[in-house]
Amino acid sequence: MPRRVAVIMDGSRRWALSRGLAVGCGYEAGVRSLRVLVELCLKWGIKVLTVFAFSRDNWFRPWVEVEFLMSLLERVLEEDTQSFLRENYRISVIGDIYELPLSLQELIINLQETTKNKTQFQLIIAVSYSGRYNIIQACQRIALMVKDGLIEPSDINESLIDEELETNCTDLPHPDLLIRTSGELRISNFMLWQLSYTELFFSTSLWPDFGEPEF
Repeated sequence: MPRRVAVIMDGSRRWALSRGLAVGCGYEAGVRSLRVLVELCLKWGIKVLTVFAFSRDNWFRPWVEVEFLMSLLERVLEEDTQSFLRENYRISVIGDIYELPLSLQELIINLQETTKNKTQFQLIIAVSYSGRYNIIQACQRIALMVKDGLIEPSDINESLIDEELETNCTDLPHPDLLIRTSGELRISNFMLWQLSYTELFFSTSLWPDFGEPEF
């Protein structure tokens, strides 16, 4: 059984449109699938689940859709806060959260601080995230260390880069398994450094249809 699983939750829009529903209905159904996946991870002893919820590239989608996604994420986090605390879940968010609405930023910061010592299970949500941009940020921080004389260029190694990437929020920074739903055969700029030795599984199921049998 993998200790850490990452998921690109793809296909919610197509799921809704194929049923003649509003796009938002697909995202609502996707939230239900995520809650099922969290329960299965707990049941099977998977310690860390990382989900790609919103890419930096998604900011270019129609603003009505983006606004709905931001409000949905805020509502879900608020609704689930008590269960996170009760069930000993740690919640972490990776990505540029300062691009998010202020109320959502405050909720995320508070939730991360409140759950930082929880140990049973960790849910990492990638929001406004870009694998390339995260690597660039890590390189910039390391370059400043060299400039300030804190380290030598010869000190730069894989461990140092790992420390400067956003996934240093967990003791298991490299997923054992990546799942992408909807039949797309690509990783879409998700955790490019961390997936170098990860097993990749591409499911034809659209994300809202991905449940226990598929997992």
